[in-house]
Amino acid sequence: MAKNGKGISRRWFLNTVGVVFLILAVSIVTLSLMVQNSAYSGIELVLAGRADELLNVLAWGKGYRNATEFIAVTRDYIETFPDKDDMEIMALSKNGQVLITSTGFAPDQTQAMPDYQDALMSQNDFGKWIGELNTGEKVMAITRVVRDDAGSLIGSVRYVVSLERADRQTAVVILTLVAAGLFIILLITFSGMYFIRSILVPIRQMGATSRRIALGDFQVRIERSKDDEIGQLCDAINDMAGELGAAEQMKNDFISSVSHELRTPLTAIKGWAETLQEGADRETMEKGMGVIIRESERLSGLVEELLDFSRLQSGRMRLNVTRMDLLAELDEAVYLFTDRAKTEKKTLHYEENTSLSPVYGDVDRLRQVFVNIIDNALKYTQEGGTVFVSSQETPQIVQVVIRDTGCGIPAEHLPNVKKKFYKANQLVRGSGIGLAVADEIVMLHGGTLLVESQENVGTTVTISLPAGKALEGDPNLVETPEIRKIVQERNQKTHE
Repeated sequence: MAKNGKGISRRWFLNTVGVVFLILAVSIVTLSLMVQNSAYSGIELVLAGRADELLNVLAWGKGYRNATEFIAVTRDYIETFPDKDDMEIMALSKNGQVLITSTGFAPDQTQAMPDYQDALMSQNDFGKWIGELNTGEKVMAITRVVRDDAGSLIGSVRYVVSLERADRQTAVVILTLVAAGLFIILLITFSGMYFIRSILVPIRQMGATSRRIALGDFQVRIERSKDDEIGQLCDAINDMAGELGAAEQMKNDFISSVSHELRTPLTAIKGWAETLQEGADRETMEKGMGVIIRESERLSGLVEELLDFSRLQSGRMRLNVTRMDLLAELDEAVYLFTDRAKTEKKTLHYEENTSLSPVYGDVDRLRQVFVNIIDNALKYTQEGGTVFVSSQETPQIVQVVIRDTGCGIPAEHLPNVKKKFYKANQLVRGSGIGLAVADEIVMLHGGTLLVESQENVGTTVTISLPAGKALEGDPNLVETPEIRKIVQERNQKTHE
């Protein structure tokens, strides 16, 4: 249980056991009252039946007309009454004085008789009282007032029965109900605590494991003991630790790779700058300046790539969308790598499609995508290999396909190649974010970037963008706000 008293066990005990206890307490009290009322009602019915029986005897007798006849008949009835051991019968005078009693003892004339007073005041000549006698015994008493034919009071009969046995029976029932209630509460408590413990122990383990993961221990794992939701949560935390560990490793590799990528051009620039500073002939100076310019451009490109990645991560990248000639940008990107391919003794084969339709997009960003993909294709293609660049069009999309005959991507790495920091081949230079940036840019244009590869065969990257004609025909096809806005503005101007 939590030290602050707000743990799951405490909340469960208060919410569940507390509610069950309240329900059982109300139920026991209600049932106890019902049992007592039922017992008392039964006794009352028996007493009322006996009183009616005596009244019938009085009516069927010799036709009593006065108090004397009433006393004579009731005396005979009381003397022969068979249930003297269970109840007491009294004959009362019209003044309320006890004349005859079935016990054979002198009546206690000081005993209050509220039932007799109620009977005198009642319209049906009947009164009932439940209370304690002067002796402390709890009893139920009923009184029937007897009148002559003229309606004048000639006497009363009173039945008194002890309630101690009924109360004992009621107490037994109440104790039985209380015992059953306590058993239910104990059963719920122990079974609930066992269930809560089966949850709390794994939760505490998960909490401790999560804290270790938060401190950077991504190798820790939770042992799964049960195949239920808790087990699934354990698997999820283990998977999270694995993903975080992989992400941490990719981040470290990325930092190492970027550090190397930054250090290499900086080393070259510094070395040639020192050489030129010491003095050099024209040929050496031109060569050195060429290296410094190339390495500075390489360094600038890497920094720009990092800045683009930062913009994408923070959602600050914005597209400058226009209706553009995709073919012209693809031509320029291919031209940029023509000399490099020859220098590296690789073939860059370009199948130009002169009928390629315009698209809506950011000229600089899409050129960046083509440059990034072609650069990757050349990097991963061995000497003597070929990189194929082509384009095609359907009524809905324009596709650019860049295929190489390089080393390919192993199947286990293929699902992750578009993730940030991920590098399938650590031996090839690069930051590991170029493909992730390219994929994000294509998605911002409402398109897709598909990577297909087979190890030792080659890789094919297919860039699909919505065709300009399709967007102009149905602006609802566009998911990117920037493109949708410019397409709708162009359609509005066309209609005007």
